Amino acid sequence: MHKGRLEAFSDGVLAILITIMVLELHVPKGQDLSDLLQALPLIAVYALSFIFLAIYWNNHHHMFQAAQRVSGGVLWSNAHLLFWLSLVPFTTAWMAQHASAPWPVAAYGINLLLCAIAYYVLSHRLIAHHGKESPLAIAFGRDRKGKISLLIYIVSIPLAFYRPALSYACFIAVAIIWLVPDRRIERALRIE
Repeated sequence: MHKGRLEAFSDGVLAILITIMVLELHVPKGQDLSDLLQALPLIAVYALSFIFLAIYWNNHHHMFQAAQRVSGGVLWSNAHLLFWLSLVPFTTAWMAQHASAPWPVAAYGINLLLCAIAYYVLSHRLIAHHGKESPLAIAFGRDRKGKISLLIYIVSIPLAFYRPALSYACFIAVAIIWLVPDRRIERALRIE
């Protein structure tokens, strides 16, 4: 199967998710700087979630640049990823309203963990479909960045019940790890 429709659908879903998140940002009721400062936790969490969605979009795009075709299993794996990504606006809003409460922060961490697992599953489904010698398989290699991210997310969840700020540090650390688009795929495509 051709990959174009999968890419277009995924791009559309991610655009809608970002739109949903921005609709949660409300103009402060007052006109003073103090009124704006009260909105900063929501804006900060929105920015973090926007960065995560942008990272997923970037890496999804790069991954599918290396893919030649898709299968039914790849389509379902992609839908699995989109499902968990679709919950990001919900967990973002909950965490923004209760920035230091353990359960909203843990739920956000769980959501990010499930997104990362779904991305891992999708990438490995694509690799299986294209073969172990494909540029995609070569690019992913042992996928240390992916595995480190999963570990950090796992650690972030119990930390939310001890000190939520440490969970935020975990989320930011993963974002920093992935902020630069995955160059492994670009290098593998140049080799081909």
